[in-house]
Order: sequence, then C-alpha cells, then structure tokens
Amino acid sequence: MKFKWYCLLALLIPSALSSQAVGEEINVADHGVLPGEDATYPLLRLIQSVEGESNITLVFPKGTYRFAPDNALEQFRAVTNHDNSLKRMGFPLFGFQNITIDGGGSTFLYHGRISPIVIESCTGATLKNFSIDWDHPFHSELAVVENNEDDDTFTVEVDRDRYPYTIKHGEVLFERDGWSDPFGSNIVFDPKTQSPIYDTKKYGVNYSKPVKVTAVGKNRIRFNANGRALPPVGSVLITYGVNPTSRLCPAIHIANSSDIRVENVTVYAAGGMALIAERTENVTLERMVVTSTSDRLVATRADATHFVGCRGTVKLENCLFEHMLDDGINVHGAYVKIEEYLGNNRFIGAISHPQQWGLMFAAPGDRVAILSRETVLPFHQTSVEEVEVLNEERFVVTVLDVPDDLPAGPLSMENLTWYPDVVMKHNTIRQNRARAALITTKGKVLIDSNYFSSQMHGILIEGDNKKWYESGGVQDVTISNNVFDNIGFEGGAVYPLLASPLLTDEQRMGEGHFHRNIRFLNNTIRSFNGLVAQTRSVSGLTIAGNAVEFSSDYPANSEFPSIDLHYCDDVQIVDNTATGFDHALTIAQSADSTDVEIADNVGFQAESK
Repeated sequence: MKFKWYCLLALLIPSALSSQAVGEEINVADHGVLPGEDATYPLLRLIQSVEGESNITLVFPKGTYRFAPDNALEQFRAVTNHDNSLKRMGFPLFGFQNITIDGGGSTFLYHGRISPIVIESCTGATLKNFSIDWDHPFHSELAVVENNEDDDTFTVEVDRDRYPYTIKHGEVLFERDGWSDPFGSNIVFDPKTQSPIYDTKKYGVNYSKPVKVTAVGKNRIRFNANGRALPPVGSVLITYGVNPTSRLCPAIHIANSSDIRVENVTVYAAGGMALIAERTENVTLERMVVTSTSDRLVATRADATHFVGCRGTVKLENCLFEHMLDDGINVHGAYVKIEEYLGNNRFIGAISHPQQWGLMFAAPGDRVAILSRETVLPFHQTSVEEVEVLNEERFVVTVLDVPDDLPAGPLSMENLTWYPDVVMKHNTIRQNRARAALITTKGKVLIDSNYFSSQMHGILIEGDNKKWYESGGVQDVTISNNVFDNIGFEGGAVYPLLASPLLTDEQRMGEGHFHRNIRFLNNTIRSFNGLVAQTRSVSGLTIAGNAVEFSSDYPANSEFPSIDLHYCDDVQIVDNTATGFDHALTIAQSADSTDVEIADNVGFQAESK
C-alpha cells in the first residue's frame, strides 16, 4: 500500500505544480466583455475584480472588441517622449504578478483619445495574439492630384469619410473624434514604394508660416507650398498634427515593471508610439508587428518601439516594423540638468526635455555619473541616497559623495544602473520616416541578421546633451550579418551606421572618447550612394567583411565619403568589398584620428591625410 500511495503522490504533485504554474484562465465573455460592443467598462470591472491575484490569463474569444473613452478609467499619466495628460485607459494593468492577455486573434478597436494598454508596476506580464487599431487614425492622408509651378500651389483630394475636415477662414482643420487638428507636421509618401518619397525633406508644406488653403471642388483642397517644392502628382501628403497634442495616446505603455513579453501583437495605429517602456527590467518582443492597414499608407504617429531608462535585456526577435512616422526602435537613458548645488551632496536636478517631464530619473541605490555639459564626458561616479520629487520637472537628489573640486558647471547627471543589454535578431524595419534603430546604452548590444531600409540612418548611435538629452555612450556593440537596403533615401550624408554624439556649437570634444567598442561586421549594403559609416569620438572601431553593392533604385550619389572618421582611435577597416560602382568608394579620416589600420579593401580608396 505504501508503494501505491507514493506512486499516487508522484502522479499528483507534478499535476498540482503544473496547475499552479498555469494559473487561472478567465473567459472574458463570461464577464460581459463581448465582440461588437463597447468592452471598456465590463473589462475594467473584470480587471478590478482580480486585483491582488497572480497567474491570471484573460482569454478573449476571437472577434472585434470596441473601446471608447466615455467609460474608461482616467488617471494623470506622465509618459516619456510623449505629452503628459489625463489619460483614459482601455487595459489599466496595475500591480499584477504574472498576468496574461490572450486576444485569441482578436482586434481591439479604439475610438478617440484613449490609451489602449497601460502596464504599471507589474512583475511578469504577457500580451499576445491580438491587434490594436483605431477606427479613425491620428493622421490624414491627402492624395496629390495637381500641381502648378507658376503659382506655387498643389491640389489634394481627400476621402472625407476617412479623413473629415472643415475649412474656416482659409485654414483647414482635420476633424478627429471630439477635437480638431490644424495642419501641422507633414511628409510626402510614395504609394508605389509605401515609403517617404525620395528626398522628401524638400517637399510638403512649410507650416512654420500660416497655411492658407482654398476649397476647389468636392473633397479637393489647394495648398500653397510656402517655399517648399511641390509634391509630385500621384504622391500622398501625410499630415499628423502639432505639439503638444500629437503624442497623447501610445498603444502600449510599460512603466516600473519587469519581465514583460509581447508576442504576436500587431499595432496598426497609435496617437504616439506603438510601444514605450520606461524604467522596466527585461522586455521581450517576439513577432510584434507595426504596420499600416491595407487602406492606409501610415501606421503609428511616432516610433514603433522606444525604451528609456530600462535594464536587464531588451530583446526583439522576428518583428516587423514599417510605415511608422518615426524610428523603429530607440534605446537610451536620459541626461538631466544640474540646476544648482545645494551643498551637503545635494543637487537640484531638472528633467531636460519637456516630453520627458515626469520621468523617474533615479532611486536610492542607483549609480549615477556627474558630467560636464560642455564635453558630455563624465568625471565622477557616485550612488544615490535620496530623491525628493518637487514636481514633474524638478527634483532634489542626495548622493553619497561629490568631488572636492566640483566644477562650477554647467553640469549634468546620468543614471548608470538603468541601461539594458539589447538583442535584435531576424527583424525587419523598413519604409518608415526616420531611422531604423537608435541604440544608446552602456549594456552589451547584438544586432544580427536583420533587414533595414529606412529613410534616414540605418543605425544611429548618438547620445546628446542638446535636444532630446538621450544618454548612454556605448561600450560594446556588434552589428553583424544584416542587410541595409537603400538606407538614406531622404538624401544627403545619411549612413547605414552613424556613431557620434550630437553636440551644440557651445559643446566640444573632451579628453577621451564618447563611444567605445563598435564592431560593424559582415553586413550586406545595397546602396545608391555607397555610404557605409560615419563615426566621431569612438575608441575601438572595427568595420570589416562588409559587402557594398550598387543599387539603381534611387539617383546615384557620390558626394560624401563612404567611410568617414573623425576623432577616432584604435580603428580597423579591413576586408570590405564594393561592387557595381563606377568609382572607388572613399575612406576619409581626420587628422585627430589615431591608430587607424586600412587594409585589404576592394573597391575602396583611402584619402591621403
């Protein structure tokens, strides 16, 4: 009998453990959350009913679930790189442990100003198997049907059902859901390539001047370009609002959380970014898609993904990001200004950019660096003992110690604890405004076997104490086995790889290099301009084994050096090949670049110093 009892226990215990790991599955239909109806309030009641529980899975039978702001929970939310405001939320997920939202292939369709999914202070959250869309997006698409060089005008035709508008006092207002957007930021897309048109910066409308329009028939509007080139007939003018109301509704906002997974989720639209994560540890995106619907050219108003002050590992695999109006991914920390030294190791700090106000810069125990705002180079490291938040812009931070010879300034501070490793494999980022990837983190970075085709730089490794105040001089970056396809079709000196801090006229290079240990290896570059890399203030740079192939998809351009080095040290440029060009590609280096090896490159020539 004892043997049988032990055998029965051996059978039951794994079953019990398995049941505990799976947790409770809840069919949302049993709680009044039904396709075709406004799911906002029934879902809120369900979420509130399971607060405090762990290992919960909310399962949605496949369908289209509608969400409106009228009965949504409202809370003031500071969302970095967006506009802070009272925000109404579709999925307010606060303080959960191991919660899963399984959409079962459903569409979550939103109406108006509402933030679809907010994950705050959660440990273990998974989003999977659904798409996010809005019935009316946060931009308008205007088809160019005529242009007239003689009077500097062009005419657009507008599908008024999809992009309703009114004209008052000679100005056009695009009607959203409960508000109107004046004509603001705009860009011209080519519907044949589903991308920004080549050299798009010269087209569109200069909206820094009053934009006066004329109605010229049913659903047609005539614009004056205000000094810009007229967009070609057949192109599409995209207009997407003005600050401070154009980034109010990111699709997924993650904050102060850990171990977050997004799997098989598609975002078709957002009034901001598709996904923004801040002060979160470990985020994995698997088969996440950001794209436009079949009847739109444009997806999200801003980036596909963005990570600020995170740590652990940010991992993206098998994702597709296309047609968004900003970058594919941006990973960085934040420089904050030191406004005043109060003595006793206490500083008044200020969040540097208005769209970062409310950012949680640091907490007790975090390591921070104090740096010169003039050279953007650190001179002292210490740890945080106390943070007193004064308001969304300013705080008082007490640190363990300060140097005896603390400079008078101007000074800044960066958080060294909250920088993640980054792994990007088998992703596609293409046909978007701006860059494919911005990577500014002190963690270990691997970008391998991806496909990039962006309007601006392919991979931008920057860091600036100037504009967005994005911190994180890199320490260990490998960019290998990727395809860079016609990078930089905005025109100009736009590179597959640009690694350089962004400095103001008042800032300067200091004694030391901002970035370190960047390897650009075995990539394939299809290029109409032959550009490979431009680097500044990098110590430890290898550009090796890359194949550059001529592309005739855009007008050929040989105006800029293929590889352009400025103030770099310990550099190897070896075993690269260029084919199909009618000239040798140029490798240029500044006089202050040191220890540079250039060898065994085919189709390249080095400029004499």
